[in-house]
Amino acid sequence: MVTSNGRILCTEDDQDTRDLLALLFDLSGFEAVCISNGEEAIARAKSEHFDLYLVDNWLPGVSGATLTQRLREFDPSTPVLFYSGAATQAEIDAAHASGAQGYLVKPVEGDRLIAEVTRLIAATRVIASARTPTSR
Repeated sequence: MVTSNGRILCTEDDQDTRDLLALLFDLSGFEAVCISNGEEAIARAKSEHFDLYLVDNWLPGVSGATLTQRLREFDPSTPVLFYSGAATQAEIDAAHASGAQGYLVKPVEGDRLIAEVTRLIAATRVIASARTPTSR
């Protein structure tokens, strides 16, 4: 059985960036599913388990904040990390207001992105294990 550090649903409209993210996550021990649009992100998130959603703020037909709001309608606990070239405080605030736990402005060094992904997944796992009753 192959284990990973976690499954990431990466929604990014730029093919080169998707390819780079897929490679970076693979080399860092994550399983990444990289897609190009919000509609597919919603469909995949409803049908598969992910440990983190990585969201670009500028997607065809939908903003990252709107995508996050739609994700939160059925998944309130999986962390959302924005990875976007949108760098205004208003855009960052909108991301957090929609339910995101983190926001990184492109470009970001790979080590910093992996560290933030790892931190958010670990924090969510700690919260989930604290909610799970222990057997005695």
